[in-house]
Amino acid sequence: MTYSDIDQREDVSSWAVGALAFAGSLMLIVGTFSTIAGLAALIDDDYFVVVRGYAFDLDVTAWGWIHIVLGVAVAATGVGLFMGSTWAGIVAMVLAVLVAIDFFFFIPYAPFWSLLVIALSVWVIWAVTRVRASKT
Repeated sequence: MTYSDIDQREDVSSWAVGALAFAGSLMLIVGTFSTIAGLAALIDDDYFVVVRGYAFDLDVTAWGWIHIVLGVAVAATGVGLFMGSTWAGIVAMVLAVLVAIDFFFFIPYAPFWSLLVIALSVWVIWAVTRVRASKT
């Protein structure tokens, strides 16, 4: 089902279609920035300053690889949302949950950015499920 198919249905609101397009945009942005943050962690281990006394202490290089893999997957899924792929909606929800969990554990390295990405991930989940609920 494509966006034009969604637009032709009267029971799907234009807000839901706009939210889905915005979710695709957010996924592209978050995926790109996550990949860049992962590359920064791989290139220079001292780039991210770690807060002392945090319960979850992982190597910065490990976070770099996690961010790169998730970032590429999230960006690709964002493209899939723009194309109106059915698989992209399901994968977007799963990846948004994984990204929110990933950035929860990344809070000591980049607190503001992590909280922002968690909030955007929740918004992506809402937007994707809203369109799916509107179609039934």
